[in-house]
Amino acid sequence: MAATEPIRNKHQVRELAAYFLRRGELRNHVLVVMGVHTALRISDLLRLTWDDVYDFDRESVRECVSIVEKKTGKGKTVALNKNAVRALVTLAAHAAKRGGFLLENRRTGRAISRIQAYRLIRAAAEALAFQARVSCHSLRKTFGYFAWKGGVSPAIIMEIYNHSSLAVTRRYLGVTQDDKNAVYLNLALN
Repeated sequence: MAATEPIRNKHQVRELAAYFLRRGELRNHVLVVMGVHTALRISDLLRLTWDDVYDFDRESVRECVSIVEKKTGKGKTVALNKNAVRALVTLAAHAAKRGGFLLENRRTGRAISRIQAYRLIRAAAEALAFQARVSCHSLRKTFGYFAWKGGVSPAIIMEIYNHSSLAVTRRYLGVTQDDKNAVYLNLALN
C-alpha cells in the first residue's frame, strides 16, 4: 500500500475544507480544518469532545485544546488559530452540547469511526480529483509540510508531532525533488 502524502498545495487544502462547507457538512468541514491546523492524529481528533474545545460558561471556543495523546500517552496543548476557531464557532451554533463528541455520528451519539473519517476524506479527495494519495493522516502531514515551507525548524515540528527522531519527521514532511531544487535555485550567496 502506498504511503499517504501531505497536501502540498494551499489551494487544494482550502478546496477540501470548502467541499464540505458547500455541502452543508459542518462536522466534516471541522474534521479537515482541525486536522490541518492542529497536527493531531485522527485518533486524538475523534476523541475530542465539545468540552475540550468550547467553554460553555463563556459561550466561546477555547484558545487552546489540552489532551493526552492516545498513541504516546503524553500531554499536549494545541493553540487554536483563527481558521480552527471560525470552523468551531460555525459548528457550535448547530451542534455544541456538553459531553458530546466534536465529530459526532448523529445516529449513535458517539464519535465517527476512523473508517468513516477515512472514507469522508478519500471521497472528497476523489471528487476534487486530487492526484496525491490523501487520507486522514494527510491532514497531519499537511500541517508539518506547510510549517516547514513557512520556515519553521524541523526540530520544532518534531516536538509538535511528538516524534522520537528527526528522521521520522523528515518522512512526514514529504520533501520532494522539487523542494530540493528550489533550495538550489533560490540560494544566492554572492
